[in-house]
Amino acid sequence: MIELFVSAFVTFFVIIDPPGCAPIFAGLTRDTPATHRFAMAWRSVAIAFGILLFFGLLGEDLLRALGVSLAAFRIAGGIMLFLIALEMVFEKRTQRRETRAQEVNSDPTHDDISVFPMAIPMIAGPGSIASIMLLVARSHGVHETAIVLGALASVMLLTLLALLAAGPLMRLIGQKLEAMLTRLLGVILAALAAQFVIDGIMVSFKV
Repeated sequence: MIELFVSAFVTFFVIIDPPGCAPIFAGLTRDTPATHRFAMAWRSVAIAFGILLFFGLLGEDLLRALGVSLAAFRIAGGIMLFLIALEMVFEKRTQRRETRAQEVNSDPTHDDISVFPMAIPMIAGPGSIASIMLLVARSHGVHETAIVLGALASVMLLTLLALLAAGPLMRLIGQKLEAMLTRLLGVILAALAAQFVIDGIMVSFKV
């Protein structure tokens, strides 16, 4: 059970990337009151958690309604996560996030950034949605599902703390250390993604 929690926690932490969300959030809420930043942080995490919880609990039924097997979703999700891992290693994902944040920040009509772009797609993006669906699908019984959701809740709590402490956190980490951590986490995610694909192939071909 500990292995399941650790595996789920690492997967969510790498995909959601709380330290990586912090500088984006800091840039989007620059020159705003502390109460506004506090509200945006809480709302962003709450909305993202609700979205991920929905797909985690109902994603399998949705796939079944669409006629998609869990094995096929594992393979597709693994490939998707692997592509995200490659972007993390080569820092393409960070650049895309910063570009998206700049586009939103340049538009004065976007005062509330909790739904877009923070909750969707920076926290609850395609990668994190695929991850929660894959991990819940691999779980056996209510107990293991609860462990996966507990790991998600832990990462979401860390994300909330990272957003609330965005300014000091960025000064503490620094750009070079953040880039190094992103690349290291990308390698770990690539291995996890490969395991998802292997699991899907083994189930499909009954290896």
